[in-house]
Amino acid sequence: MTVTAAYDRAPLTQDDADAEALRRNARAAAAAAPRAPAAPQSVAETGLDVNFLVDHLCKVIYRHALERPSELARAICLPVKVVDDLIWIGRERKLIEPLGQLGAKMTAEMRYALTGKGREWALEALAQSEYAGPAPVPMPAFTAQVAAQSIRGETLQRPALERVFSRLTLAPELVGKLGPAANSGASMLLYGPPGNGKSSIAEAITRAFGNHVWLPHAVEVDRQVITVYDPAVHAAIDDGPQGAEALRRRDEADPRYVRCLRPRIVAGGELTLDMLDLSYSPVSRVYEAPMQMKAAGGVMLIDDFGRQRQHPQELINRLIIPLENGMDYLALQSGRKFEAPFDSLVVFSTNIAPSSLVDDAALRRLRYKILVDSPDEETFVRIFLQTARRMGVDLTEEVVAFVMVELYARQGKKYQAFHPRFLIDQTLSICAFEGVSPQLRPEFLVRAWENLFPRD
Repeated sequence: MTVTAAYDRAPLTQDDADAEALRRNARAAAAAAPRAPAAPQSVAETGLDVNFLVDHLCKVIYRHALERPSELARAICLPVKVVDDLIWIGRERKLIEPLGQLGAKMTAEMRYALTGKGREWALEALAQSEYAGPAPVPMPAFTAQVAAQSIRGETLQRPALERVFSRLTLAPELVGKLGPAANSGASMLLYGPPGNGKSSIAEAITRAFGNHVWLPHAVEVDRQVITVYDPAVHAAIDDGPQGAEALRRRDEADPRYVRCLRPRIVAGGELTLDMLDLSYSPVSRVYEAPMQMKAAGGVMLIDDFGRQRQHPQELINRLIIPLENGMDYLALQSGRKFEAPFDSLVVFSTNIAPSSLVDDAALRRLRYKILVDSPDEETFVRIFLQTARRMGVDLTEEVVAFVMVELYARQGKKYQAFHPRFLIDQTLSICAFEGVSPQLRPEFLVRAWENLFPRD
């Protein structure tokens, strides 16, 4: 049987049910999941320079008009005891002054505000960087956390892959090739003719890895802030209250980190070399982490490889050293270069012949090269049956015979795994237009066929 997969992009979208299932799986695997980074108990344990933290506290007070230590602790994601120490340092430097208490003396918190000197201090700090959010973690701490939750430490077994591939029709031999490639944590190239499920397979692999990771809101390098956590691409896990023990563990975790599902970062034809470097905003004077840094502990999918503006050889050359060494090298605007962890399963997907994309040396560095070919007749029929069942229409033997003989055989067309969904989608639209119940009539399928293979 030819190795193939059903090209079914729409069902692979994470709907609410899928997202909830992923969260349930993450909670079930909590015992084996990476340990949360411990919350700092002092200013020194934050790993950040005390002057940097005092500047940051002044910016937060100025920008958000916060007065109480508990409010400041939530804003900068540090324990209250650490915030109290920073306030005390600020008072000694005449930057912060007490305002008194409101409410019952037994429960009321002391309120604080910036002095005139403190406001000037905050404005000078904001001129250096507008960042006034959760306190960052130092780069060495981020590197250590990534190592503790490395995707290379995960092991995928066949049941896990088959579960995420349940919406695809995959040949067993293809699953047998994908499993070892995913377990390796190395690079993987999926190639073959268009329309046979390469992108769908790659996206499904990203959901096969269980557990969770801890990603920081931001990291600090040379007093510069680099934002990492991105709600647009990271799925935060909020378990809610689960008893005193769960609450205690959550309180013990460093609040500068966010508990997330393993990241899944996808880039297609829009990918440029610039997207693999730090992005700097001259307005806010804050850096944004590149996609491979956001994908730490997860999967990075480069779809439509070879369709980017840069030559594919340039992209491979940019990623070769990080892929082999597990470390990337980034640079600040000042020219200062530093190491950042590179820990993700990189999946390339293309319908271009690999030999025409890059040279032999680059191909050798892509450890796993897996062909996703067009389906044979048996596999195509299984794809058609599964797709019809999923879309809620009956597929009779007569209709199957009509499609296989009258459409494909007589017209000499080759099977593609995306054809069944296309034909059924089109046929259902025709049924709606004609005012009949959803059904796969031969005459409707012929009309759908004309949209699949327009005449010259």
